[in-house]
Amino acid sequence: MRTWEAGAAAVADLRERRLDRRGIETVGLAEIAGRDLAEPIDAPADVPARSHATMDGYAFDAAEEYPYDLVDEPVFPDDEPPSLAAGEAVRIFTGAPLPPSANAVLKQEEATVEDGRLSGSPTTPGTYVYERASNVTEGERLFEAGERLGPKDALLLGDLGIDEVPVREPLSVGLLATGTEIHEGKHRDLDSPMLAGLVRAWGHEATYEGTVPDDFERVRDRIAEVAADHDVVMTTGGTSVGEADYVVRALADVGEVCFHRVRLRPGKPIAVAKLPDAVAFAVPGKPVGAHAVTSLVARPYFTGSTSLPSVGATMAADVGISVPGFAYAVPVTLDDGTATPLGHADSSLAVYEDTFDPSVLSSSTRATRADGFVLTEDALDAGERVEVVPYPVVER
Repeated sequence: MRTWEAGAAAVADLRERRLDRRGIETVGLAEIAGRDLAEPIDAPADVPARSHATMDGYAFDAAEEYPYDLVDEPVFPDDEPPSLAAGEAVRIFTGAPLPPSANAVLKQEEATVEDGRLSGSPTTPGTYVYERASNVTEGERLFEAGERLGPKDALLLGDLGIDEVPVREPLSVGLLATGTEIHEGKHRDLDSPMLAGLVRAWGHEATYEGTVPDDFERVRDRIAEVAADHDVVMTTGGTSVGEADYVVRALADVGEVCFHRVRLRPGKPIAVAKLPDAVAFAVPGKPVGAHAVTSLVARPYFTGSTSLPSVGATMAADVGISVPGFAYAVPVTLDDGTATPLGHADSSLAVYEDTFDPSVLSSSTRATRADGFVLTEDALDAGERVEVVPYPVVER
């Protein structure tokens, strides 16, 4: 059994090896969020193309000394600036291009003009100037192929004069719920809507492909059918070692199981498989565990990221662990820098005393009211500083 980190790394590597199987389409900047860039992007030109003022004031060559003779040709953002002789300055406004020989701007509030001559506070070259190529240099590599774009990237791309970019087509994900109790409507399928939301938040397309009862041949055949129509198959349930848990065996029959189970609680019995034309993620059926392991292990395949930014907090209660050798994802609520383990007897959801119980918590849907989780391999003490991974980090 591998660590969840090793599982996530293997999934990220699998993504890299399958990335070029997806088609390419061109989208506008308003549609790039969550999309994988298909080709690298180099700067087509310097940005800015010429130096310009960042304050209203006066432009001149700061290597010279006051006073400057003021040229009676104010420069506005849409003007072509005049040439300045030695010892000359010109009135300039924010966003206007600097004259070729100017290298500084004296802001208006610090300037004194008498008899057409400018004096003011000491100014050095570069003052209140957005210098040519200081943002981007022509030919500079700014985006790599395979990079996942976000809304903020539209700012730089737009500044480069780029209106459209080539991106990989989103993954098509087929969701298949297993279990006779779900297939017969005796139990509600809680996992599929949650997984569909994760897939879509990660920038891909999710389609619900229904349910299948606990029958080996039917499970195997439905997985093969869904795999024929989608890039990714995501099943729920049937991943443990019970007599009616057929999913992992079915995946091995259809393709190749990369690994089964990771050292994470809740969520341990995830499986990842390579099928002839698809990748499969077999997610355990308990809802909180399903969310935890999908967010940590499957997420890199969809986003390309294994990073987990966190915020510091202080534990409000002791949390023990029962089985060493696992990473535990402990849901917590955050309040003014204090992390309260949701599920602990001292919290609003009392499902365990001092020792974390991932089995019970994995089924407790109220645990989703947590703000994030603490990943730990050791017991936690009240007053201990911990790092909390907010849920929005893994849900985008």
